[in-house]
Amino acid sequence: MDFSFKHIVASKIMPSIKDVKHLQIPLREISLATNGFAKENLIGEGGLGPVYKGISKKHGSIAVKRLVYRQILGQGDKEFKTEIALLSKYKHENIVSLRGFCDKDGEKILVYRYESNGSLNEHLNDENLTWIQRLWICLDAARGLQYLHDNVGSQLGIFHRDVKSPNILLDEDWKAKISDFGLPRARPANMQGSFLFSYPCGTEGYIDPDYCNNGYLTQKSNVYSFGVVLWEVLCGRLAYVPSYNTMMTV
Repeated sequence: MDFSFKHIVASKIMPSIKDVKHLQIPLREISLATNGFAKENLIGEGGLGPVYKGISKKHGSIAVKRLVYRQILGQGDKEFKTEIALLSKYKHENIVSLRGFCDKDGEKILVYRYESNGSLNEHLNDENLTWIQRLWICLDAARGLQYLHDNVGSQLGIFHRDVKSPNILLDEDWKAKISDFGLPRARPANMQGSFLFSYPCGTEGYIDPDYCNNGYLTQKSNVYSFGVVLWEVLCGRLAYVPSYNTMMTV
């Protein structure tokens, strides 16, 4: 990808600080919402840090992702900015909703709408989750991916790069929403082709083998990962599980 293409893509997806200023949330407000990031409000550990549930007077129920310091110094800072850039600009009912962020006092925090049924991987073996519900969850996730691939402003297509069941969240009505937008890459929607990466990113078990082995990322890479998710929903279990301190395919 040459410089001119990078410049075009960056100008289309990366808003300036002024563009997202309205999304800034004071640290004090976030701290109050989570009771000072209390342990009892901890609901998960993401790749960039802990996630807390909170109640905000302005935003209602929220999920708060607090980036840990060691990752802010490295790739985490880039992922933080990428997620704000994408989610502040592109909206869809099957994409997680960003409520705001905090980038003050040494903190980097992302605030989302809280999805009360957690992530898809938590319900794969839930006998109470009917086949109709499973079908709708898969269709919702597929619509979210289609929006990213083909319909983002009719100008860009987004390659997510980490499609997996833990990154598909479920709201109170079991509507699926794709989350975790720190790794995506964008290309003009009318451009066919691929990206070449020296170090492919993603999660073992879900990552496209061709992308992993050759470094070429295409739209089909996301489709492969989504196929693994469909397998998990059908079989009611994770496709890749830890065993004896190693990872093995089921």
